[in-house]
Amino acid sequence: MKNVMRTLTLFLITVTGVYAQLPEPGFTIDETTAIVITDPQNDFLSPDGVAWSAVGQSVQENNTIENLEAIFKLGEEYNIPVFISPHYYYEHDHVWKFEGTLEKLMHNISMFDRGDQLNVKGFEGSGADWLPRYKKYINKDRVVVTSPHKVFGSESNDLALQLRKQGVDKVILAGMSGNLCAESHMRELVENGFEVAVVGDATASAKLPGLDGDQAAQTNYKMISSRVFTTDELVKELKMHPMK
Repeated sequence: MKNVMRTLTLFLITVTGVYAQLPEPGFTIDETTAIVITDPQNDFLSPDGVAWSAVGQSVQENNTIENLEAIFKLGEEYNIPVFISPHYYYEHDHVWKFEGTLEKLMHNISMFDRGDQLNVKGFEGSGADWLPRYKKYINKDRVVVTSPHKVFGSESNDLALQLRKQGVDKVILAGMSGNLCAESHMRELVENGFEVAVVGDATASAKLPGLDGDQAAQTNYKMISSRVFTTDELVKELKMHPMK
């Protein structure tokens, strides 16, 4: 028994020591930096949205709605390019022959639904539309809205192309939902050679019995990105080191 306890203690000390020694790569905001926001849409962020019962607690705990608006404001104040990666499902997406768990759920509850890519009938105010308080920031020429991603990551849209075409090498990432779309975008951007920072409290995730998506997301942000900001830290960083 003593040997077991000794082994367990040594293991815990080793794990704690390794975690304490995780490097801090840092993230310098410069003229090659852009803001990317995933899914700032009603179905995630409005109490009337179809996913609110799953993500609402996390949205409120993280102050996500207000923090995302603060990031939109920072983009304007410091002239940082802003890219929106939305999630839309058209009618032809509902005849897929197979889905993963959350894909199936999104299709079942008609999340992000639109008629087709050329038709905006019924779009205004729908679950797929932007949260109203963000429209004054998004509906401007300086903001790029990419083609929609279809599952979680940006592999299925033109985000990387749009970023590269504007000379972007670094991304400040925020948006919904944390452990799905935001995290998947982070992973894909990192794999494509972008330097990525995440604003952890400008995301939120589903919390379900036995499942805490926000905790999972925050862990992976820390382990994969170059830096995890809070919104307040990002504000202070830009005030101290404004982009040239």
